[in-house]
Amino acid sequence: MHESPISRYPVPSLDTLPDDIRERILAVQEKARFIPNVFLTLAHRPAEFRAFFAYHDAIMERAGSTLSAAEKEMIIVATSAANGCQYCVVAHGALLRVFSKQPLLADQIAINYLHAPLSEKQKAMLAFSLKLARTPELVDESDYDRLKQFGYDDEDIWDMAGITAFFGLSNRMAIVTGMQANAEFYTLARQPKA
Repeated sequence: MHESPISRYPVPSLDTLPDDIRERILAVQEKARFIPNVFLTLAHRPAEFRAFFAYHDAIMERAGSTLSAAEKEMIIVATSAANGCQYCVVAHGALLRVFSKQPLLADQIAINYLHAPLSEKQKAMLAFSLKLARTPELVDESDYDRLKQFGYDDEDIWDMAGITAFFGLSNRMAIVTGMQANAEFYTLARQPKA
């Protein structure tokens, strides 16, 4: 089997990285039991690595967010699929399987969320996120009104927008760098736990 490089850009070795970046990567490795290639790829530019993960953590771990971890991953999978980002669909599809405990859901959302077993509220969230990802100039008051009809508030809408926008950046960087998804992501949480 031919193994592709994880990035078309140089990937620094861990021992050459600034301490803070190396420590973050090693902490992720300890938790996940592997190093997701996004960390190694983006370490090519340390200042951008720090900014990227600072914003990632701010939107994905925001205290007070009413979106569940699984719902955040739904947005990432749906918009990354629309943007044609294989890395993010594969990696965040794995995280969606972990958080939702539904082995088929990520694939269903990546292909067509309208046929996935989601609530109408979740479908409204994804409809808005996909519209923002694909045709942001068309977002108008009717979109906010529809979300509010489902019980979302302005903070929820900001969360949806932040995730969609951030992963639009992530998708484009993954595509340009030729970032390859780790083999571990393809099989992670495919089988429900006994």
